[in-house]
Amino acid sequence: MKFVDEAFIDIAAGDGGNGCVSFRHEKYKEFGGPNGGDGGRGGHVFAVADPNLNTLVDYRYSRRHEAKRGEHGMGSDMFGAAGTDITLKMPVGTIISDAETGEVLYELLTPGEVITIAKGGDGGFGNLRFKSAINRAPRQKTPGWPGEKKNLKLELKVLADVGLLGMPNAGKSTFITAVSNARPKIADYPFTTLHPNLGVVRVGPEQSFVVADIPGLIEGASEGAGLGHQFLRHLQRTRLLLHIVDVAPFDEAVDPVAQAKAIVNELKKYDQQLYNKPRWLVLNKLDMVPAEEREARVKDFVKRFKWKGPVFEISALTREGCEPLIHAIFRHVQSEQRTENELIEVDPRFAGDAPA
Repeated sequence: MKFVDEAFIDIAAGDGGNGCVSFRHEKYKEFGGPNGGDGGRGGHVFAVADPNLNTLVDYRYSRRHEAKRGEHGMGSDMFGAAGTDITLKMPVGTIISDAETGEVLYELLTPGEVITIAKGGDGGFGNLRFKSAINRAPRQKTPGWPGEKKNLKLELKVLADVGLLGMPNAGKSTFITAVSNARPKIADYPFTTLHPNLGVVRVGPEQSFVVADIPGLIEGASEGAGLGHQFLRHLQRTRLLLHIVDVAPFDEAVDPVAQAKAIVNELKKYDQQLYNKPRWLVLNKLDMVPAEEREARVKDFVKRFKWKGPVFEISALTREGCEPLIHAIFRHVQSEQRTENELIEVDPRFAGDAPA
């Protein structure tokens, strides 16, 4: 299935039904009085976060979505029925914004979350509503209110704990295949990965985290080289970035340190907050380096790269060094989650030690 992470849609909630002017007509009831009912409200448009979806491809080909209008009021005190609501299923992590102003309106971050993105119009009043002591036979009614109409932009940012960052052919897809249940395409040419892939890494019973693999980033991506920055948005919600570097490139003229610095520069150009995220250095393809040369090559790389953060040496192909890495990642993700939970302010009225 084609991965689509951006779409534009037009939505229209239903208009309210009109009120009715009617009078009671029965035998021997010459002045029966007004009995015109109100119109029904128009249908709402809802959005629900569906965890079974991972793309916005449905909205690329189906752009217009309209709810039904409410029925008109009728005589004999009959109110019109409400219009049928419609529910749009969207992937978890979808951002809904105004297509014209760019203002973010809603975010679907919780599976099963339901929000109202367009309200239906209220129904109009029938003449029964206008009856009073001085107006015994009113002939007034009101039309139904129009429903909301919006032009929306849908943008998907996948929800993952860890994001993989690196040049094409650095081994990101091989790594996510080795540690998770994801099975992305793997080949011996660059840009094998054309869309983001998600994988769940099982560390132990009820212990797991989610990894996101995006297409490789190259120098000059900000000017449109390669696949550009179009997929970096999927790393903005991660808690940790793994910068995977190929320390044994096929071309001996290629300098891994220069490539790693280019990736960092492109990351900084794209988003300063993304650049400031916790980032670990993962040196991959060490199985291609003779055992007696590994330590010296790693030290030389770290020294020239001027890296002071955590460094992990792995071979994604043989899974060497992957187990310590995923356990360290899980501990980091757990600590981040605890920190986030502690920062949530609790209303003192509902705290456990608060007086009744």
